[in-house]
Amino acid sequence: MTQASSLPTLTPQFCFSTTALRDFLRLSRSSVDDTITQNLNALATPARVGFDPTSTSRLSSRPASRQIDPQSCQTFKDKVLFPSWQTRSGVLSYCSLVATSPDPDDPEAELRQAENEKNRERVVNERLDPYSARFFPREARTEQLANIIRQEMGVESIVRARTWGIVKERCGDPSSGSWEDALARWRRLQMPTERVLGDRTD
Repeated sequence: MTQASSLPTLTPQFCFSTTALRDFLRLSRSSVDDTITQNLNALATPARVGFDPTSTSRLSSRPASRQIDPQSCQTFKDKVLFPSWQTRSGVLSYCSLVATSPDPDDPEAELRQAENEKNRERVVNERLDPYSARFFPREARTEQLANIIRQEMGVESIVRARTWGIVKERCGDPSSGSWEDALARWRRLQMPTERVLGDRTD
C-alpha cells in the first residue's frame, strides 16, 4: 500500500524556499492523488483465475472500474489518503502563518527601502516622459509566499475534489458527503483533543 506523506521539518526557511515547498506538495500529490486510480486498483482483490497468455493477443473491453472491499477502502482512507491531506494542510497552514508574520530576516528589506527612497525623489513629468510615473515596487518575500499559498490552496481543493469523486465511485459510498466533511470526521476521530493544523486550508 502507498505510504502517507510524511511531514517535513517546518521552518520559515522551508516556506521561503518556494521550490522546496512546491516540490513537497507536488510529490505528495503525485504519490497519492495523481495516482488514485492505480492506488485503488491495488486494493482490489486479485482475479482468482490465473493469467491467460492469449489475452495479450486480443483486444477486449474491460470494465471501467471494479468496486473495492469497503474495509480495504476505509483502511486506505484512514492510513494513506486523509493523513496525506492532513500533512499538506498542516504545511500550507504553517506557511500561511509565516507569510502573515513579521519578517526581520528578509534579505531584500534594505534594497526595497532604498528603491522606495529613490522613487520618492524622482521627478514625474508625464508630458515629457509618459512612463515617468511608473514604479513597480519589489515584493517582499512574505507577499510572494502569500501569493503562492493562495495558488496552492486552490490547487489543493481541485485535487481533493477530483480524488474524492473517484474514491466515492470505486468504494461504493456515494452518500459519504464532500471531502471536507469526510476529512473533518476523520480529524475528530484521530485527533479529538488536539488542535488540528490545516483548518484554514479547507
